[in-house]
Amino acid sequence: MATQHFHLFDTAIGSCALIWEGERFIGAQLPERDEDTARRRLARRYPEADEAEAIGFVAEAVAGIRALFEGEKRDLAHLPVALETVSDFNRKVYEVARSIPPGETLTYGEVAQRIGEPGAARAVGVALGQNPWPIIVPCHRVLAAGGKTGGFSADGGVETKLRILTIEKARTSAEPSLFGALPLAARPARS
Repeated sequence: MATQHFHLFDTAIGSCALIWEGERFIGAQLPERDEDTARRRLARRYPEADEAEAIGFVAEAVAGIRALFEGEKRDLAHLPVALETVSDFNRKVYEVARSIPPGETLTYGEVAQRIGEPGAARAVGVALGQNPWPIIVPCHRVLAAGGKTGGFSADGGVETKLRILTIEKARTSAEPSLFGALPLAARPARS
């Protein structure tokens, strides 16, 4: 009997998955353009995981992620993740990222300062690119300096990051702007 389990579910922005072992998440996957793509990626990343129903903390996480992607301000920082499976540096980065509420952002440099590693902005970006729990550890809420997006490794890349930030009505700068109440706009898709 497998000790790792996954649950695949649809959201407003695509097929997502949660992977857990015991009572903690060991991974999250979001979003993929369709269920087949999501299943293939799951099979590569977690070949030992069996599909299971979402009950208990998993059902709570699914409901929270769906609500967040439908525009509700949901804080997922309370969800259990296996932080001991990552390096100390990455754990510190993820703890800061988990403290960023929906609709807010920090820069890579601000995260580096908060973990006591000023000048480590690039390393923060690398750690966020390795994030096993995207959305639970909201790496999309960390931007490059000056409100630039930085990278994003989910399907759709930076466009997906902008889409999630737009859903959350996130501010990308502390500077007031003429159109400050408007959400971010993603660039048009190329044909």
